[in-house]
Amino acid sequence: MSSKTPILTIVGAGPGDEDLITLKAIKAIESADVILYDALINEALLKYAAADAELIFVGKRRGCYAFQQDQINDLIVSKAKEKGYVVRLKGGDPFIFGRGAEEIDYVRQFGLETYVVPGISSSMAVPAYQGIPLTKRGSSESFWVITGTTKKHQLSGDVALAAKSSATVVILMGMGKLSEIVRIFSEENKQDVAVAIIQNGTRDNENVGIGTISSIESIVAEKQLANPAIIVIGDVVKERAVLSSVLETVNKNK
Repeated sequence: MSSKTPILTIVGAGPGDEDLITLKAIKAIESADVILYDALINEALLKYAAADAELIFVGKRRGCYAFQQDQINDLIVSKAKEKGYVVRLKGGDPFIFGRGAEEIDYVRQFGLETYVVPGISSSMAVPAYQGIPLTKRGSSESFWVITGTTKKHQLSGDVALAAKSSATVVILMGMGKLSEIVRIFSEENKQDVAVAIIQNGTRDNENVGIGTISSIESIVAEKQLANPAIIVIGDVVKERAVLSSVLETVNKNK
């Protein structure tokens, strides 16, 4: 057993672009004895880990779980007691559909010190990289961020409530429920409302489809869009700002 104080820090890794991570997050990764990381993080971030840090993949790929959530909880506790400082590295922000609070609640009962480093949420950063403002005067005064799939593997009932509003709607993990989402918005006579679907947002292999509620399913098929993707619904999709590439910006600032 380690003589170090058992510590867990839940760290947000950001939406995918490895540069979209905070300095505080990098410092946590550098200090960790053990890093438990998810599938949605950019694995390039692991280069900041110490040479002797233990790196454990605990994410999900193609519907297969490396670990169930209760196994992850137990692993955090055992590794913290064995080695000291555990970093739980999660995509986006760990407190936005990231189960960060659940993991903290669980490990506290075993005497671990617990901390969180917020991350840049994909719900905001991914649309921004496409020039889509979630709010804009004259188009949207608010936005919803909703999980597409609940714990019971059903579409969240909040989607139907959001469809009745004039707000921008951002749906995470919703590609498997796209037909149901389209039906709900169509029932609200919103067939012509703009939709953007952004796969692998902020990464080099980003793939984007732009359409309307009535056309988006055919666009998804045409562009072969799939998870991981974010669905953005609302007039703001038509208000896309024209952006220069990140590379152009970097080169101009050198």
